[in-house]
Amino acid sequence: MPNNRNKELRKFEKSLPIALLRAREATTRLFKPFIESHDLTMPQWRVLRALAEADALDAKTLAERCVILPPSLTRIFRCLTQRGLIAQVECNDARRHMVRLTDAGRTLFEDVVQESEPSYIRLADAFGPERLDSLLDLLNELRDTVQTMDTPAEEQSPPLRKAAGAR
Repeated sequence: MPNNRNKELRKFEKSLPIALLRAREATTRLFKPFIESHDLTMPQWRVLRALAEADALDAKTLAERCVILPPSLTRIFRCLTQRGLIAQVECNDARRHMVRLTDAGRTLFEDVVQESEPSYIRLADAFGPERLDSLLDLLNELRDTVQTMDTPAEEQSPPLRKAAGAR
């Protein structure tokens, strides 16, 4: 039986985190076969995808852009380097680990994009290209909003205590 305290809780189907997870899972299932057919994991693909739009990126930037924890990124770098898909770039700042796509990495990236593009087009046609573009804009705005939100008031200061003997 539902607890009375949960009366004001929004319904499960209207939970933003759940809706986002479900959308992520559904879209991942659409594209994952193309990525796995090239013996890549989704995080490895995200790194290749990010590097395809840049000459070179440092590990910190890649971790943020690809939503990957630094220890996982280290393993991804090792694997992609061993496969000849990325290479380290010389950098004046020894604290920065810069990488770039190799020619083999760029070729693999282009192969996956070419194979998956028809699915992306089908998705855009089914959902509506303008709606898909708007959704992407809204999701980015949502992320930015959440990242810049003020700390909730209840976390800003401890709750006021009642004076001894007060009711």
